Amino acid sequence: MSAELSVRLHSTLAEVPAALWNAFGSPDTPLSHEFLSALEETGCLGNSIGWIPMHLSFAAEGGGAPFAAMPAYLKTNSFGEFVFDGAWAEAHARAGLAYYPKWVIASPFTPVTGRRLLATAGASDVSKEAMVACAIKVGESAGVSSMHWLFCTDPVLLETPMLIRRMGCQFHWRNAGYRDFADYLDRFNAKRRKEVKRERRQVREAGMEIRRVPGSEVSEAIWSRFYELYRNTFDKHGNYPALNAGFFRRIGETMGDKIMLVLAERNADLVAAGFFLVGEDTLYGRYWGASEDIPSLHFEVCYYQGLEFCLERGLSYFQPGAQGEHKVSRGFEPTPTWSAHWIADMRLRAAIAHHTEVERRHIENYMRSLESHLPFKGDPGC
Repeated sequence: MSAELSVRLHSTLAEVPAALWNAFGSPDTPLSHEFLSALEETGCLGNSIGWIPMHLSFAAEGGGAPFAAMPAYLKTNSFGEFVFDGAWAEAHARAGLAYYPKWVIASPFTPVTGRRLLATAGASDVSKEAMVACAIKVGESAGVSSMHWLFCTDPVLLETPMLIRRMGCQFHWRNAGYRDFADYLDRFNAKRRKEVKRERRQVREAGMEIRRVPGSEVSEAIWSRFYELYRNTFDKHGNYPALNAGFFRRIGETMGDKIMLVLAERNADLVAAGFFLVGEDTLYGRYWGASEDIPSLHFEVCYYQGLEFCLERGLSYFQPGAQGEHKVSRGFEPTPTWSAHWIADMRLRAAIAHHTEVERRHIENYMRSLESHLPFKGDPGC
C-alpha cells in the first residue's frame, strides 16, 4: 500500500460507520466503536470535560475508503489520562508557551495497553509511519503543543525517532496455562497461599454471595444500583465520576458479553460491584463501588473473580487497572507500559526526552524491587 495518504478529521465517531471502524484491525473492546461512541453520545466527553473528539481516518491519496484510523481527542486538561504530565505543562508555562490544547490518542478514562494505530490487515509499516507523520502535520497546523499516544504497543510508534518514548508501570497477570484457581494458588508460597484463602473466606463469612453477570443479562435495576455504588465510591474519595448512568445502560445494550459485572450481594441487597471489559484475549478491570467496608471484598470482586473468569474462559491476560502495589502479592507482575509523545517546541522536546530517560531508570529500579514481593515459589524474597 502506498505511503501517500489523505487524512480526514471527525468531530464525532458517528461519522465513521461502526462496521468500518471495527474492521480497522478489529480493535479490542476499549477502542471499539460501541465503547467510544457511547462515551460521546451519553455526554461523558466534550468541551466541559476537556475531552473533545477529534478522530483521524486515513485513506490512500486520491480517494477510496479509509483503511486506518486513530481514536483522538483534543485535550484542554490532563484529566482521565493516567500518564501524568503536570511537569511538562509547568515547563511550557515557564517557557511562556501554552501546553493546552494538546492532542491525545487513547481510550478516555481507560488506561489499558493496546494498539493506537488501527489499520486493516493490508497496511504496511511504511503506511503506519506515514499515518504518524501525517497526524503530526495536522497537529502542527492545528497549533497543538503536543501529541500523545498513551499506553500504546504499536512498534511503529515506539520506534519512530521523532517521538519520545515514556515508560510507565502497571501490574498485569499472565496465564501460564493454569487449570483453575486452585492450580494457580499451588504456584504460591505457603504464606501467601494461606493469606489468599483467608481473604476469600472472610468474604464468605461476611455473608456475601458473589456472582458474575454478562452485560446482556444486567437488569435496569442492577445498572441503577451499580451506578449509585460507583458514584458514591468516587465521591467518598474526592474523585470525579466521569461516567454517567446513561453510559453504563448504553453499553449494556450494545456490548453484551463484552462487558461483565461482578456482584456482591447479601440477602438480595447489592452491597458491592465491579465493572469489567472483556477483550479478545484480555480481561480489563475498570470500576468498583461498595456501600460498606467489608474486609477483603475489594480483592474478591476486583481480582479473584476476574482471575477465575480468565481461567474459565482461557484468557491470556488480566489488566486490573492502573497503579496498586498490593496487586503484586496476589500474582500481578510489574509490567512496563509505554507511551509515545511528540512535542512541538524543539527545546522542550530535548528537555522532556532527557526527563523520560531519567524517569525510565527509576521505574526499572522500582519494578525490580517489586519483583522480590511476588508470591510465587522460588522467587527471591518468598
